[in-house]
Amino acid sequence: MTTDQAAHPLAERALRVRQHIVAMAASPEGAHIGGALSAADILTALYFDVLRVRPEEPDWPGRDYFVLSKGHAAVSLYAVLAERGFLPVEELDTYARNGSRLGGHPLRTVPGVEFPTGSLGHGLALGLGLALAARSDGRDNRTYVLLGDGELQEGSVWEAADAVAGLGLDNLTAVVDRNRLQINGSSHRGALTDRWRAFGWRAVEIDGHDLGALSAALREPPADPGVPTVLLADTVKGRGVPFLENRAKSHYALLSPTLRHRALKALAAASRTGKDR
Repeated sequence: MTTDQAAHPLAERALRVRQHIVAMAASPEGAHIGGALSAADILTALYFDVLRVRPEEPDWPGRDYFVLSKGHAAVSLYAVLAERGFLPVEELDTYARNGSRLGGHPLRTVPGVEFPTGSLGHGLALGLGLALAARSDGRDNRTYVLLGDGELQEGSVWEAADAVAGLGLDNLTAVVDRNRLQINGSSHRGALTDRWRAFGWRAVEIDGHDLGALSAALREPPADPGVPTVLLADTVKGRGVPFLENRAKSHYALLSPTLRHRALKALAAASRTGKDR
């Protein structure tokens, strides 16, 4: 960690996103907390420094598009949407309750959600459609898709990757949350960067918890016309909560009141010392 990263203007936002995630994981239904915490910095950089969006007008035609392909990490999206103003922060308390629109996977009825996601392997193809439509209409909307590294075991991801590159959709950026764990253990599957490049993508490896680097990379225009970009973001599952970090069992958890207190205390302490960045 560097001093500059600790003082990054988005650091406080990322902390609040993580606090919301922990609170929702302490609800009666629990949450996919490990992958939500690993993605928190990526989503914070996107929604507070990159995406052109209007929270008061979620379907504004000039917006950039975001698709959470790893839909089981919905609590991270809810947290950032609430912080960004798409929905009241107080609504997060309704997560997974009867009658709430905040379910275990995101639905289109939630302001700011482009597609319902949850079945893994579909998000990149959905992003392809958004990017292709924008290009066909002559619009400059950019599309971003966040995938999990375990999700890359789905063949449909690579069918979409091949099609995106074949169509030359350089207005689409994919981000892989590479925390290297899934529910049953390691998600490591060899030379991932080379695989993306073999499919015709510009593949960039990046620290997925470096807010400054993430913002810069996500903002960067296409380096080569017609070549889509994928950011392979190295992250830590359960980032910010020591008893969850780098543990496959953090994939899904229901935090007890005691564990919720411990998690929030750890996040606050890390924020004071700058060790969460």
